[in-house]
Amino acid sequence: MATSATLAMAAKARELKEQGKSIIGLSLGEPDFTVPDFVKQAAIQAINDDYHAYSPVDGYAALKKAIQFKFKRDNGLDYAPEQIVVSTGAKQSLANLAQVLLNDGDEVLLPAPYWVSYADIAEMAGGVPVEIQASIDTDFKITPEDLEKAITPKTKMMIYSSPCNPSGSVYSRDELRALADVLVKHPQIVVISDEIYEHINFSGSHCSMAQFADMYDRTVTVNGVSKAFAMTGWRIGYIGGPAYIARACNKMQGQVTSGANCIAQMAAVKALETPPEAIKYMVDAFKERRSLILNLLAEIPGFKTNIPEGAFYVFPDISYYLGRTISGQKIATAGDFALFLLEKAGVATVTGEAFGDPNCIRISYAAAESDIIEAIKRIKSALKVD
Repeated sequence: MATSATLAMAAKARELKEQGKSIIGLSLGEPDFTVPDFVKQAAIQAINDDYHAYSPVDGYAALKKAIQFKFKRDNGLDYAPEQIVVSTGAKQSLANLAQVLLNDGDEVLLPAPYWVSYADIAEMAGGVPVEIQASIDTDFKITPEDLEKAITPKTKMMIYSSPCNPSGSVYSRDELRALADVLVKHPQIVVISDEIYEHINFSGSHCSMAQFADMYDRTVTVNGVSKAFAMTGWRIGYIGGPAYIARACNKMQGQVTSGANCIAQMAAVKALETPPEAIKYMVDAFKERRSLILNLLAEIPGFKTNIPEGAFYVFPDISYYLGRTISGQKIATAGDFALFLLEKAGVATVTGEAFGDPNCIRISYAAAESDIIEAIKRIKSALKVD
């Protein structure tokens, strides 16, 4: 199993910081906002109410009720309590799904670019990742034709995210319906819809694959509170899906970690019951930072960008620099380029190779505007851009 590229770059950045070097971290997908006060107060109340014992493996009934409410309010989806499983972050939710659904040799479709851990999570369960390549020219989104060509009798699963990490691309309802028209012809395929960035969305709309009646029983919707509520360290994720899959995930989780943190669960109840408008200030700030970083990157020759409609990343194509020598350093791969930026510019990014695209790097703008401005200034200087 490979080390998570995002965590590896963050560790390298920390190491350089400890050596006294000035490093600006734009590698992790972690909002720089503090957790909303109403969430903090709910956690404090849980402590005062003596929530301290083991929680149910699949989550407190109160949290499941809040998740039901959220799915209905935001997505028009009806999930019964037995269709919901709460886990220690959406990452565990994804790992549970791979372990219970994949057998050795089962193929897992990954529209690329894709989140860094999908491939290794699939491989750990015996699955075989199959990349479906998209590019910046198609806004990093695959077509129905691309999907159809990738399906074989061994295909068992497709995992995608919208808004997408790392590209920020958002599939519209029509685009998802077109993909669903292909998938309905292949009933053996279970779709994992990763919607962790659902609320950090500038497109004006969000569609879930499970909203289509003919895909509801074939789709597992994955979400959590890490991104929208800046609760990354609280580690609460969840799924809604077919009851037989939820039961299997419950069994798997019961042998691995058992229930998620009891206090964080009660705080998540408050987060999910609160209208999304309460976190609009964060979304508005991310949108402003998106404009800022896109304008700054446009000043650097060789950086080709799309306009991400969600999440808080840009995923520039930097193939212009591949094969070149900069300040005596040969840049053969996107990994070389990311390492060059870290060592020469003091800016931590992540190579696109880890996300299935060897021509790009991922830059997070979940950082203060002053850090974004300084980071791009350093990159321009390192690349000797006037």
